Amino acid sequence: MGLFQDAFTRVGRVVMSYAGDTAFLHAACSAAAAVILADQEIDEQEIETALADLSNNPILHKSYGVLKLEQELHEAIARAKSRAGRLENLRLVGGIADRPLEQRQDVFLIAADVADQGGISELEHKALDEIAEVLSVDKPALLGL
Repeated sequence: MGLFQDAFTRVGRVVMSYAGDTAFLHAACSAAAAVILADQEIDEQEIETALADLSNNPILHKSYGVLKLEQELHEAIARAKSRAGRLENLRLVGGIADRPLEQRQDVFLIAADVADQGGISELEHKALDEIAEVLSVDKPALLGL
């Protein structure tokens, strides 16, 4: 049964990648935005890293162009400027909490790469803690701590 389930999962990923996985897109952009604005400053290098990671993700790469990824990221950043928006971003990250571990880890690692521009600050660690908790992933293991 494991072989059939694995094949079914792979086919599902391909279908989702071509159909456009908006929940995954929102989760990834919202997680990146949470880290970008953790210190209340927008760093262009963090935005570039987020866009590169979003573009390199196989699910997002096949479904969305760079302009759509950039638009979604900037919308998530705009939301992250208020408390209500930060909560909404966290809810969007939680929207994939029932997904396979690999997808949840991918979203966390996108945020971690963004945070790691110049070292992860205490505020960025706090944002990553919240993201890891919502996604039920092992932050220390994924960061290699």
